[in-house]
Amino acid sequence: MSIKRANKSQLLGTETITRLLIKQAVPASIGILVMSLNILVDSIFVGNWINSDALAAIGVVLPISFFVAALGMAIGIGGSSIISRALGADHTEKAKRTFGNMLSLTVVITVLMTVFGLLFVDTLVPAFGGRGPLFEPAKIYYQIVFYGIPILGLCMMGNNVIRAEGAPKHAMIAMLIPSVGNLFLDYMLINLLDMGMAGAAWASTISYGLCFSYIFWFFVSGKSELLCSLKDLLPDWQILKEIGSLGFVTLSRQATSSLIYLIMNNILFDLSGVDGVAVFRIIGSMMMFALFPVMGVTQGFLPIAGYNFGAELWGRVREVIYTSIKISCGLGIMIFLGLFFFTREIVGVFTENPDVIEQASFAMKLVFLSVPIISIQLIGAAYYQAIGKAIPALVLTLLRMAIILVPLLLILPNFYGEFGVWISFPIADVLSTLITAYFLWKAMGKLKPVSITD
Repeated sequence: MSIKRANKSQLLGTETITRLLIKQAVPASIGILVMSLNILVDSIFVGNWINSDALAAIGVVLPISFFVAALGMAIGIGGSSIISRALGADHTEKAKRTFGNMLSLTVVITVLMTVFGLLFVDTLVPAFGGRGPLFEPAKIYYQIVFYGIPILGLCMMGNNVIRAEGAPKHAMIAMLIPSVGNLFLDYMLINLLDMGMAGAAWASTISYGLCFSYIFWFFVSGKSELLCSLKDLLPDWQILKEIGSLGFVTLSRQATSSLIYLIMNNILFDLSGVDGVAVFRIIGSMMMFALFPVMGVTQGFLPIAGYNFGAELWGRVREVIYTSIKISCGLGIMIFLGLFFFTREIVGVFTENPDVIEQASFAMKLVFLSVPIISIQLIGAAYYQAIGKAIPALVLTLLRMAIILVPLLLILPNFYGEFGVWISFPIADVLSTLITAYFLWKAMGKLKPVSITD
């Protein structure tokens, strides 16, 4: 291997795995924590300062905006897999060309999707459960949030590239800015200026504009190895094809999340009305918040596995898989215990509605039942994405939610009502984890024998 100039990305192949994983995972976890706290507190502000209908209305809109924003995340993760492996193999020019193509692709796709989303607002909002009294507040929130979708897409894409370069602290700061900004703007626009749903929506949109400003500064200030030229923005069809195939994995996961929200909102609205939708909004907020350390380990795992796979350091690839699973499973156990023993207290923070508190307290225990083992499924799917294997990454990513959970949600509530909705989650988690563990074990056995350089 040729001699590389000293840079942050080179440390991904030289530092001890545990130290690297901590350096990558802790900032990622903090960023996800603050971002999920943002969603959590946003839900609390809306539920208490406006009303429970407004809380349910945001739950209707989120899957739509998440799906469009996920385009940026998909391009970011797909392209970052190429960048990590290119930097590991000392192909800096390819890394820059990849980043340039990611920029162009993100702008074109998110702008087109924004235009489409705004044109069909009256069709999309009801389709995702925004019916009856929820339609008007959901439409207000939807239209304002959609104005900022291209900026949100660029933020999601840029954040993953920063992490792929081995600069997790800057990636963390980029996630902190919109979270802190949104909380401050929520207080100003909802509580002080009494702007209601419009205030909540503008708070989210403006906060991501602040995030974009920081990410733009990072890439033009000389802190990045990937300052690309105008020619790098021109389409390279081979790179675009690989970005698309790997990014489709992430996009499929986000699309499935949106599909889950669509199914859940409609099923729960039919079973228990607005209260049922509000219950899932609370649980959805807690899903991201509670799992932040596990998601942080998964985010930290991706660039380390990708870089060392590109550098053909097979022993380090094995080690990062084992270490990531051990740490995240331990964290999962602690999360489960905290949620199980303090469920009612947690739910009570969101609303004073006794019916919602009762339903959400019971549902949350079932939904989070398999948290201690879910990291095995997440790391297994992430491994294939990190090494550029799009098809198995796609299958394992869709396994838990699309292949297993969706059919369960369509079948079990017909026999067991709301209990059938909530028990579907742990069943899907256990089955998908067992299948993923089998394939991950086989994949690790196919890695080349450990060499002296490992």
